[in-house]
Amino acid sequence: MTEADARPEEPGSGEQQPLEADRLRDLLLAPGYLKTLTASALIGVPVSLVAFWFLVGLHQLEHLLWADLPHDLGWDTPPWWWPLPLLLVAGAVVGLVAARLPGGGGQVPASGLHAGGASTATLPGIVIAATASLPLGAVLGPEAPLIALGGGLALLVRDLTRGPATPATTVLLGAAGAAAAIAAIFGNPLVAAVLLMEVAGAGGPRLFAVMLPALLSSGVGALVFTGFGRWTGLETGSLALRLPTPFPALDIGDVLWTVPLALAVAVLLHPLLRAARRVAAFVAAGPVARTALCALAAAACAALYALLTDRSPAEVALSGQATLGQLAADPHAWGVGALVAVLLLKGTAYALCLGSLRGGLVFPALFLGAAAGVLLAPLPGLGLVPALAAGMAAATAAALRLPVSSVVLVVLLLGGTAMIPVVILAAVISLVTTEVLPEARAAPPA
Repeated sequence: MTEADARPEEPGSGEQQPLEADRLRDLLLAPGYLKTLTASALIGVPVSLVAFWFLVGLHQLEHLLWADLPHDLGWDTPPWWWPLPLLLVAGAVVGLVAARLPGGGGQVPASGLHAGGASTATLPGIVIAATASLPLGAVLGPEAPLIALGGGLALLVRDLTRGPATPATTVLLGAAGAAAAIAAIFGNPLVAAVLLMEVAGAGGPRLFAVMLPALLSSGVGALVFTGFGRWTGLETGSLALRLPTPFPALDIGDVLWTVPLALAVAVLLHPLLRAARRVAAFVAAGPVARTALCALAAAACAALYALLTDRSPAEVALSGQATLGQLAADPHAWGVGALVAVLLLKGTAYALCLGSLRGGLVFPALFLGAAAGVLLAPLPGLGLVPALAAGMAAATAAALRLPVSSVVLVVLLLGGTAMIPVVILAAVISLVTTEVLPEARAAPPA
């Protein structure tokens, strides 16, 4: 017997690979799975259409409340007190939904981003809570309600068509519906697929089993969503940046400064996320009154920002999606004082909304990271675009703790591959820093 023959087989060696390939082939060729894959493609159409109109409604309502109505009343921008009544209404409605409706209006954003969990019974509460939160000024994004809405709608379609209601189809169709819905807001089905992959935490053949329906449904949904948007001419507020191109070439200064920048962003966001979990625990003890109180406190942050900087309170209120585009297009319009104020006050409002209202973590984190990058960009040897890219990647990784999704999202958002090295470096450093910092107690389940 040779030394090679006597050596024990190591797990994960080449001998294991044919077994994994056989399992994957058997899974993909199973009749039930092929039916589910076909259903996923079909589900992407109605889910993306519902997501389109849902986002159109949110976008139009936000524009009405924060642009049209103040303009009709004689103001170029909303006055400093504008967020106070809007967020008070948001807090009251979300508090009632959390206390009275099944599912409590969806997951508490402070608990992180999760796939699945939505059912047809929880859909009304999810829609009401998101509609009350996002256009009225919550410092949250739409991705978490979209995941829940897409997953719940996929299961509703299955029930209406009398499809098999097995645990496997529930997981697969829920992931497919969620991916079809969130592909719209990120503007790319690849982001949706990668995000669902990391959120699901699957691996091996199970990863392919979950991701193929999600990728197929999100691709079909993106086609329907994009075509329908062009046909109607309506806007949904998809995430996009207009940066100067071609991008500047990275140099050693950009790479070296990425390390402390990512550390700073992680250290900035960590206490905010810990505070959000404490806010969630506080709100859970009395959702009706305490949700309204936290929403009002977030509104006070926006009002204080407007008073201190003489800028629009909408820069602190709302998700930051529109303001991120403005910041990227004209960063020099923001002074140091405005950047510091928006980081502190929007960050505080972010923590309050994460623990009380309903929405997602991604958009405000992107904005806070971008603002930190613009603030630090004048450092010697650090360019504006690399600082912006590193800040967004670090903030997204710290908030989501999903490094691959964070990298893919920021790279696609930038619209080029030139910044990939600093994006990856910032995401990894931020994630490691966040993991080694003291953890707060978990938020109560939604």
